[in-house]
Amino acid sequence: MKTLGIDIGTTTISAAVLEDEQFLASETRSNGAFIPSALACAREQDVEKITQTALSVVQMLFERYPDIHSIGVTGQMHGILYVDADGNAVSPLYTWQDARGSLPHSKAESWVQYLTRETGCLAAVGFGLATHAYNLAAGLVPPAAVTCCTIGDYLAMRLCGLAAPRMDASNAASIGFFDAERRAFDQNALQKASIDSNFVPQLAAEPVIGHFRNAAVCAAIGDNQASFLRSVRDKTAEMLVNVGTGSQFSVFTPHYLQAHGLETRPMPGGGYLLAGASLCGGRAYALLEQFFRSTASMLGTEVHSCYDAMARLLNENPRPDDVPAVCTLFEGTRTDSSLTGSISGLTTHNFTPLHLIYGVMDGMAEELHRMYTAYRQAGGTPKRLIGSGNGLRQNRYLQQRFETAFGCPLTLSDGREEAAAGAAQFAAEQQI
Repeated sequence: MKTLGIDIGTTTISAAVLEDEQFLASETRSNGAFIPSALACAREQDVEKITQTALSVVQMLFERYPDIHSIGVTGQMHGILYVDADGNAVSPLYTWQDARGSLPHSKAESWVQYLTRETGCLAAVGFGLATHAYNLAAGLVPPAAVTCCTIGDYLAMRLCGLAAPRMDASNAASIGFFDAERRAFDQNALQKASIDSNFVPQLAAEPVIGHFRNAAVCAAIGDNQASFLRSVRDKTAEMLVNVGTGSQFSVFTPHYLQAHGLETRPMPGGGYLLAGASLCGGRAYALLEQFFRSTASMLGTEVHSCYDAMARLLNENPRPDDVPAVCTLFEGTRTDSSLTGSISGLTTHNFTPLHLIYGVMDGMAEELHRMYTAYRQAGGTPKRLIGSGNGLRQNRYLQQRFETAFGCPLTLSDGREEAAAGAAQFAAEQQI
């Protein structure tokens, strides 16, 4: 039985076809949908451009594999778009990177700080309903809007020809003001945030929400959950660290569990995923590479990339004993965007490129290890460590830093379109 999975990422749109859960084919297109905004802190994308690109990929793969039996959808979480009564998008996609929630609500606090205090629920920068609360106050909600949804939900409803989104709990939790334990929007929090409870999208009663041609279409699921499903082989015995543009720590628990600094996200099909996200993550290594390029430019040498030189430096030298401590919170955290990165323990002997490279890698690994520590302190049990993401897969020295930080071996996942393949795998598991 063939299943198709689609992943609407921030920069790419990917699809994977599985046959009996074995990887059969994939397709990746550039997203290229970012559009300018009047708000400097906004990060918006063209919904119709994304949708048409995704639909063209679906059509192409159905021509190649007309016997596709079911379709799973996933994509960038947290962000929202507005939908009218006919099911048409009437706004851009306000992505997870949109930072209007960090704008001042008053002289004393930002919008997300205000919403968190007022509602008692985490309202992080980029969370869709925090973005919506700002838009409401600023008069930016389109008059025709009757509800909102994630970009994955919108694609799923377009595939089925629905007039309203049907949202899986894994996506619903990502936009905020959601009671993960009850798997329902928190009505009290919505009221305190001045959000009409009738405006939030309806949850899907069943995994299948409609059909495209003869294939059943499942409600879109969160990309974190989709990647986890595909990256691990035994969700009860393995935990996942992912390093790409960002980085994440994810671990499954069959029962509701709370841990400091981690989100408790509903898993499609039951159980929960404790997840922590670094806002900078893999970009920390990229920032260091940019620093080296800027240094070369200052000296009159234009270098296209310093990654090969950084790798050569690591290959030719052992790890020093006096690596400085680098905190890689260059973008802060979801709960406190004011936090910054730092370097400590510098001396006249260790202020070198080699020391800084190792310091940054140590900081990247330690940031996710702190999330694992919080999970253990909340009662979680040790699990095998699985790694994914190109930032980790392409850097064996970073893999070693994660093994040292976590104190256990790291096994890499197969790395082929994990989110899209995870969505396809979820659709296959519904036995539809």
